[in-house]
Order: sequence, then C-alpha cells, then structure tokens
Amino acid sequence: MNKVIFIMGVSGCGKSTIGTLLAEELKIPFFDGDDFHPKENIKKMASGQPLNDEDRQGWLETLNTLATQQLAKNSCVIVCSALKQKYRDILSLDIKSRTKWVFLSGSFNEIFIRANARKDHFMPSELLQSQFDILEEPEGALKINIEVTPENIVKRIKSKLMNTSEFGLFGLGVMGKSLCRNLAKNSFKIAMFNRHVDGVEVDVAKNFKAEHPELSEAAAFDNISAFVNALETPRKIMLMVNAGKTIDYVIEDLLPHLSVGDILIDGGNSNYKKTKERFEYLKSKGIHFIGTGVSGGEEGALKGPSIMPSGDQEAYNNVKPFLEKISAKDQNNLPCCTYVGPEGSGHFIKMVHNGVEYVEMQLLAEVITILEASGHNLDAIANILETWKNTANSYLLEITIDILRTKEGNDWLVKKILDKAGNKGTGNWTTIASAELGVPSTLIASALFARYTSFYKEERMQLDANFKSETISDVQVSSTEILEAYQFARIINHYQGFKLIAEASDKFSWNLNLSEIARIWTNGCIIRSTLMEALVEVFKKTTNILTDSQLIASIKHYKPSVKKVVSQCVLNDITASCLSESIQFFNGMTTVDSSANIIQAQRDYFGAHTYKRNDDDGVKSHHTIWNKTN
Repeated sequence: MNKVIFIMGVSGCGKSTIGTLLAEELKIPFFDGDDFHPKENIKKMASGQPLNDEDRQGWLETLNTLATQQLAKNSCVIVCSALKQKYRDILSLDIKSRTKWVFLSGSFNEIFIRANARKDHFMPSELLQSQFDILEEPEGALKINIEVTPENIVKRIKSKLMNTSEFGLFGLGVMGKSLCRNLAKNSFKIAMFNRHVDGVEVDVAKNFKAEHPELSEAAAFDNISAFVNALETPRKIMLMVNAGKTIDYVIEDLLPHLSVGDILIDGGNSNYKKTKERFEYLKSKGIHFIGTGVSGGEEGALKGPSIMPSGDQEAYNNVKPFLEKISAKDQNNLPCCTYVGPEGSGHFIKMVHNGVEYVEMQLLAEVITILEASGHNLDAIANILETWKNTANSYLLEITIDILRTKEGNDWLVKKILDKAGNKGTGNWTTIASAELGVPSTLIASALFARYTSFYKEERMQLDANFKSETISDVQVSSTEILEAYQFARIINHYQGFKLIAEASDKFSWNLNLSEIARIWTNGCIIRSTLMEALVEVFKKTTNILTDSQLIASIKHYKPSVKKVVSQCVLNDITASCLSESIQFFNGMTTVDSSANIIQAQRDYFGAHTYKRNDDDGVKSHHTIWNKTN
C-alpha cells in the first residue's frame, strides 16, 4: 500500500535535508512543502510577518491534493512544518490511514543557530520563536532528535517506517489464521501473534507462516512485546480470541506495550454490552477500541467475510483500507464492510445476524423433516431444494443441499450425526436483548429453544416411548406449498431481526442505516441471500419491510400455504416450531383487537395495576373493584 511520509517540525530543523535523503534512499519522489507556498505567503514571511491560519489553509489543501495524487501511483516524501494538529488534519484529509508522520525535534538554541546559518531562505530566524509557540507535538508520530547525523536519522526512519508491519493479528485460531492469509494475499505486511504454552501451543505462528507461501513476508511472534514493537504506529491490532474474559485478559496483557492513539479491533463474537464497557475503559487509556462483527466462517474469513466495525469513526478510518480490502464484495463490487455506528453497535448487529441465522437454519431443518414425512429420501429432497434456488436462494440453502448429498458408504452422513444442536451464546444474547428492549423476536427465541430441546436427547427418547402415536403420517402438502411456507417464514424472520436492530438504534441513539447493513450482508456472511439483496432497496424507503408493496403481495400469496403446512404438521405430530411461530406471530401483529384486554383486566384484578380504556383514547388510568362481594 502506497504511503505519504510527512517530515514535520519547525523551520530550521532539517526537514528538507532529511526528506531529500530519505526519498533518495527509498527511491520515491520528494516534495518540499515550501515550494508550494503562494507568492503572497512567501512575501509575507520574508517581511518578517508570521503566517496566520487563513494564509495556510489553501497551501495545506494544495499539499493534501498533491499527496492524494501521488498515492495513486507511488509513495512519496513531503516536508512541511505542520505545527498544529488542525494543519495535520488538513494534510491527511481522506488519506489518514496511508499517512506517516516523522517529527524532527530539537532545542530552540540548536535550531536558532541552524536557521541563522542558512542563506537565501525566506524564513528569518526572528520568526522561529513564533513557531515554537504554536507547535503541538503530534501523537503517534516517529519523533527523532536532530542531534544525530542526517544519515543516522534516515536510517532510523527507514527502520521504523519501512521494516515494521502495517497490521497485527492476535490469535491464530481458525478465523485468525484465515484472516492472516487474506491480509497477506492482499499485499499487506502483517505481524501475527499466538501465545506460547509449553507442550500445548509451541511456535504456532512460526509454523503457520511456514505452511503458507503467501505469509513469507509476515512476521511471526509468540512474545507480546516483540509483536507490538514490530508494528508501525499508530498500531492496528485485531484480536481474534474467544469472547468473554479472554478478551479482557488479552487487553491487560497488551496495555503496557501500547501507546496513546493505538487501535485494538475485537473481531470475535463479543457481547455488545461488554464492548461498550471496553470502549470506555480503553478510551480512558488513550487507546481506540473498535468492536467488529465478522461473519463468513473459515472460508469467508479467507476469501472475504462481511465485516461490521463500530466505535470511534476517526479510528475506524485508520483501519478502513485493511478491513474493506479483505472483505467480500457486493454485486456492485463495493466492500461488504461499513462503519456501523458508535460503541457496541457492530457487535450488536452481528449478534442479531446470528439470531436470524439460527432461524434460517431451523427453517431448513423443519422443511427437510416435512419433506421426509411426505415420502422423499434425502437425494430427492436435495433435488427439490436445488429447484428452490431460482426463487429463494441463500448460502444456507446451498450448503444444506451439499450436506444432503454427502454419503458415507451407502448411507447419508447426516443420518449418522447425533441430533444435539450446539450453540455459542449469540442466539441466547439476541433473545435476552429482545426481552430487554421489548421487541417480539419470537422466531429467534423459537429457534434457540429448539436447540435447547434437542439437547435433552435421553429424556426425549423416554418420552417418545411414553407418548408415541400409533398413527401413520399422511402429510397432504406439495413441495410448492412447503416452499411458499418457507418463504413466508423467512420474510417474518427478517422482519423481526431488522425490527430489533431498529429498536436498538433508537434506544441507544446509534442512528443505524438498515439499508447499508442489509447491503454488507449480501455477500461474505452466513445469511446472504437473494431476499437480503432485495431488502437493500426496501430499506431505502422504509424501516418496516411489512409495509413494502411487493412484500405485502408475497405475504398474501404465501399465507395459505404456511397455514396448510403448519396444520398438516400439527395433525401428523411433526415438530415445526419456527414455521408455526411465523404464522402465529403474523396473526398477532395483524390483529387490531387482541386478547391483551383480558390480560390487563386480570392484572388489575389481582394487583391493582390499573388499565386504560379505548373509549377515552387511552388517556387516563382506571382501576375496578372486580369482586363486589369482598
């Protein structure tokens, strides 16, 4: 990745000398910022008057344009005093992640002597004090004392800026390893770290590097201090370790080695509340924290995942080129990575993504169960699902077809898998978040509890013997009706998932863009689908997909099928918890007068909780003594 190296400092510190030598050493173009001053500025300084911010504005913008143009074709060195942070902000506008700062530092007396020794320079030494007065030392810059020789200064700059790694990855589990290879394949110079545990984890990073040619230029470490020191500043370190306390332990291990302005990226499935806490804690230490959802599994991490970063936007801009480059691309070749919002919003939407994923997986499992009960074997079911790609394609549908076609010997492998479904907590967190926010994400809860139910294998076997019906299943539904029921339930699932995101956005003032979230979920992630592609446009017009005319028409068309399929499942003792819940939820949400009036009366009866009346527009609270005999 091309870089612009800004050499900064007060007049007379040797910027031009060092910049020229460094550019020659690196064989890249050199530009002296003084050469780009307009005549008015040069005339003003030559008369002994210091420049003001208005004088500098156009000059700094010119240098920013120069840097931007150069980065399109090469790295370069530009020297400029850049004494204030706001000047440096103008110089690095839109190119901050590709900007490196070298601050040449020296005492007033030393630089005063140098300035007086210069000939034919328009900056008189009398103005030097004014430059020291306004100097704001930069954070995260390479600071070098000018007492050493120019040759040694150049040597140190080259060593620190050109021999260090651009990006660090901490933790080489399945996802960490794939992301490392992805970064390296995209020509980033990376440093990799994995802990050392005698007899358990030894030389993990070094051995991993040796296994993959694309990692030949990567630096491998099992020592934290060496790993951190190998990274250019501000350091950018992505943590790919287990969620929970492990993240906190890693942060504490890293903190003594970090500097103000460094950036930590949590790419694991952390709870969004913990991400908010870590954000505030690290902010107090001067460290940026970016909570980032990453979806796509091992293959996605290697070939391009969907990435959901959140936190401080300025810090995100520093890591944006890395995350966007390694992410999947949508149908318009845009990165499936976007700045989501503040604090823990990235991990929140990843949590909801996983909740939606739970439902999508459960629906396919239910569909297969119904098709089997209808008399189809797994080969036939795979062929039926293959035809569904034309109207309801998704990544999960595709992999499910592959699973159904995989055999071990003469039998299907999936038939040999114990029916106890695991989970890593995100479905549980989504259900809890729904309850806390008062959002009825009922399908996610149903899918989660279906997994919990599956884990009671021994008890299910006992109860099956006690209650098994002797009737033979006679499922009277077609594969087309099952498809339409499946499509109905998927629309409701996505409605509930995005409804939860929208409510959280309002509750926490995150200002989330639902269309953009749907867009980054169109490729790379587990729940990518043609439905998700359609939702990108729907969310440009509404935050409620059930108000979209096309989806309204689809729901009306599919509803008779889901009613019939669910009815047949009940009549034939077939479990279809998510399909059933989709129509139950829909009926509840589309019923004007619900049974909640009975609930409110009951609450008032036993607890004097009061109730509102619909004949006074629900303005006043009322209480009734229901039992007149007491």
